[in-house]
Amino acid sequence: MLREFDTGNGKLTVNIIGHASYIFEWGVTRIYCDPYSEVADFSLYPLADLLLITHNHYDHLDHSAFRHVVSDKTTIVCNPSSAKLLPNPEVLKNGESFLYKNFTIDAVPAYNIINHKNDGSPFHPSGEGNGYIISAGGFRLYVAGDTELIPEMSLLRDIDLALLPKNLPYTMSDAQFVEAVAVIRPKYVIATHFFDMDSNSLKALMPDGVALLND
Repeated sequence: MLREFDTGNGKLTVNIIGHASYIFEWGVTRIYCDPYSEVADFSLYPLADLLLITHNHYDHLDHSAFRHVVSDKTTIVCNPSSAKLLPNPEVLKNGESFLYKNFTIDAVPAYNIINHKNDGSPFHPSGEGNGYIISAGGFRLYVAGDTELIPEMSLLRDIDLALLPKNLPYTMSDAQFVEAVAVIRPKYVIATHFFDMDSNSLKALMPDGVALLND
């Protein structure tokens, strides 16, 4: 799925490859997020300028995918638990930021509150994984990572486009997804990381002023 946006930093093309894999062509900069080999053959894709890894689960940190798009000129940004698995990354904890050219990368929380494994531990513990806000030219893109609706979402401001996960038991239910959209109030939202979705029903539940871009 391709979507295009005009920003204060050139045209932004958002390519939803599948699952939680995205490519952002923002002006002359190519940004990858969580490339995953089960949704695409990344040997057919161009090299990344910037690679973002949200966390170290196999469907987000996939060596067989990212080895095709990473060169010695690629800057990698990741969460702390992924750092030892990646070549010379810039490591961000929740709340930390990194400047790449004219882009600001803010790491924000992504975790579970309700949904847990059989042993009682959350699928995504608080403080471990990152979501990212990528900002340039006044445009703010929020990549939520694997998360439920969490209190920190109420602190997000002026989000132009949000990419939010929607699959149980690992991330958000439909009801949580809709509530998260109401809390964040982005101009546009794209549901990702889902097993199935009735986009027409979900569009009908969007708050006024928010457009769901899934077909």
